[in-house]
Formats: sequence, C-alpha cells, structure tokens
Amino acid sequence: MASITIHPHAKIRMQERGATKREVTAAVREGEQFRAKFGRVGFRMNFPARGNRMYQTKQVEAYGVKEDKALVIITVIVKYF
Repeated sequence: MASITIHPHAKIRMQERGATKREVTAAVREGEQFRAKFGRVGFRMNFPARGNRMYQTKQVEAYGVKEDKALVIITVIVKYF
C-alpha cells in the first residue's frame, strides 16, 4: 500500500479512544487484515497497554476504504483486555 491517509473523523476518534498515529499505521502495515461491512477493509493489531493498571493488552482496529493507490482510514476503535 503506497500511502495511508487518516480522515479528520478518525483523528478525533483516535484521540477520544487512546490510539496513536504510530499504532494505527502499524496495524495497517503489520497487523491482521479483514473484510468489513460496506466494502471497507479493517486492520487489527494488539499492543501492550502501557500505563493501564487494569488491562494488559490494547487492541487497535482501523477501518478504511481504498481509493486509487491510497488507503483512507475513516474510523478507529480501541479495545482493552
């Protein structure tokens, strides 16, 4: 994938949910890829939940759409366990 663009909506969700740009980029480039609803593509990767006393793992899911040779991330979900 040539380039990754993060939509402003996704940037807001990243901030609200505790994901960093580095984590989202790593999930897209190195994580598990899966099909999502409405022709979108999802990416998922687990990270250590640093600074969180209740949970050990933070899972970052990024959902995007492919446009030409780029991927536009439209939302990000973070799960802790």
